[in-house]
Amino acid sequence: MWLKLFFLLLYFLVLFVLARFFEAIVWYETGVFATQLVDPVALSFKKLRTILECRGICYAGLPEKKDVRELVQKSGDLMEGELYSALREEEASESTSSTNFSGEMHFYEQVEDTKDGIWLVQVVAKDKDPLLCKDQWHKMVKKVSQFGIRTGTFNCSSDPRYCSKRGWLKSTLIMSIPQTNTSKGKVMLKEYSGRKIEVEQIFKWINAHVASRIKTIRSTDQLMEEWNKSDRYLVKMYLFANLDQPPAFYSVLSVKFTGRVEFIFVDVQNWNNDSRVKEIGVQQFPAYVVKTPEGIYKYGNTTGEFISHHAMDVFLRSLQPEVNDLFVLSLVLVNLMAWMDLFITQGATIKRFVVLISTLGTYNSLLIMSWLPIIGFLQLPYLESFYEYSLKFLRYANTTTLASWVRADWTFYSSHPALFLSTYLGHGLLIDYFEKKRRRNNNDDEINVNNLEWLSSLWDWYTSYLFHPIASFQHYPHTLDWEEDPDLLLERLAFPDLWLHPLIPTDYIKNLPTWRFKCVTGHSEDEISESCHETDSDSENESCDVMCNKSGISDNEEAGTHLMPAEGKVLTNEETNANERNSGNIPQSTPRLHGMTSITDDDEPDWSTWPNNMLHCSECVVCLENFRNGCLIMGLPCGHVFHQQCIVVWLAGGRHCCPVCRWASYKKKHNFVR
Repeated sequence: MWLKLFFLLLYFLVLFVLARFFEAIVWYETGVFATQLVDPVALSFKKLRTILECRGICYAGLPEKKDVRELVQKSGDLMEGELYSALREEEASESTSSTNFSGEMHFYEQVEDTKDGIWLVQVVAKDKDPLLCKDQWHKMVKKVSQFGIRTGTFNCSSDPRYCSKRGWLKSTLIMSIPQTNTSKGKVMLKEYSGRKIEVEQIFKWINAHVASRIKTIRSTDQLMEEWNKSDRYLVKMYLFANLDQPPAFYSVLSVKFTGRVEFIFVDVQNWNNDSRVKEIGVQQFPAYVVKTPEGIYKYGNTTGEFISHHAMDVFLRSLQPEVNDLFVLSLVLVNLMAWMDLFITQGATIKRFVVLISTLGTYNSLLIMSWLPIIGFLQLPYLESFYEYSLKFLRYANTTTLASWVRADWTFYSSHPALFLSTYLGHGLLIDYFEKKRRRNNNDDEINVNNLEWLSSLWDWYTSYLFHPIASFQHYPHTLDWEEDPDLLLERLAFPDLWLHPLIPTDYIKNLPTWRFKCVTGHSEDEISESCHETDSDSENESCDVMCNKSGISDNEEAGTHLMPAEGKVLTNEETNANERNSGNIPQSTPRLHGMTSITDDDEPDWSTWPNNMLHCSECVVCLENFRNGCLIMGLPCGHVFHQQCIVVWLAGGRHCCPVCRWASYKKKHNFVR
């Protein structure tokens, strides 16, 4: 997880550097920056109208370019970045779509139950023509969609009862807007009653209704009273402009941020003395000023702060976010981090996608389960101060220059999704390349596994855990015997092929008891060690090292708990492997090694060193050789004892049962008779 988080942070750093690189290219080719102001005089009439449409200012009745240019200047300064975004949004708005409502419930869920947005719905009466023709409606949808206003069509022929209930007997236009200034308030429906059925007139009607919700100030005394007043709104957005009404993008945002940000429009058309305005820091008009408990912030002076709906929406979301905004942001980050698994995982292609699906499910489940207690904690009265301090920290952080760069990059990449996806894919391919190279240097074999091999291993693992008991969870002793355990018998009868080729995990072998065979009158361990060091030939040295320093298990096999006969001390598997490394293969039978003495007639095995419930014997039935003093022996749950090397080879070969009684080597047993 930490590795994926590191790669994700590295990817964000790459995006930040790439954005600065693009800015340098644009400056080199054109000699301008995105924050550079544009003189409206140098723009064409078409571009000026595009700017006014993106800001939501009605320009009907202004045929002269001079009048349109003055209207642009009154609404705010124009930057190169805003001009580029406006031209691009005009092209993108061609693909906007509208919702077709199927009935009353669909209309209620989408329109009346949406309490933080605006809807424009064209109602088509039964057996009548719509109020706007197809081309006019398309222009209307294109015009209002750039401000976040959703559109739809309700045909009364699909639900005539609801239309008669509402009184929609003729084709009309309906606008839904929150009725109160509180968050999640009631929604009221406004019906268009104008005589002119034109796009500009309808848009003017929409903007007039939305702007009526904004508090308007027309005198300096009223401004100072409002400026010094402290109420429940921690963030206030002031617009000082020489306009009859605020732009549509400003009015629509007041609906979207209802309950979080208070929007105030200051009309300065008839102000002669602006000295009191300069006292609060406003030097020129128009001006967008944000007043917070931490101070005053002038919007539009840093990177990415354009006079547009999308740019100001991103700014206010970062300044005064709600819980849903933070949840969506965390959801995007978690899924981006989870997709890194597609490139970090090496091996078969199917394996990558299986791991990716598993990671996506795990991360999203953990995210949802983590947010549930967070939402509950935020509702506690004791955490109100923590919530306020968190918002204060966010306001401090998001009014910095670095935060403005991040918002500008977010706006840029969100408007260019192809660039975002291509950079993410390129970053992932680089991760895949370096990860593959690192594993190849480490001689990791999983990078060479193809799809069929991995699917085969996955099926083996699945059937092993589906049809067989998990040996790791079965501890000794067990209360069932072979004859008393019908589940095992039914399992074998139901799957006869698994009788011949059992798919049992071999991790239970590490839990089998292992100890050294010792005789009461046999040679001491010092003598055994001394005889090992006195051997001359290379083969004898190798054999002696096996007995003196090795456990008789290869690196791929895991030995269980070892009981030393002299001290009765239990050694863990790690301690045994540290002292008894074996790099070769396990022989099929216990060899005759120097340093091990045979049992004579005078020798008597020391049974006190044997674990409980182990049958007393002195011969291994696998290799048919007697136990020698100092050799490693291992016992099975049934109580039979063998050379440790012999029985491990037997079990690792797929024969998970005792060579003597055929009791399953992973099943527990008790009540042994000595």
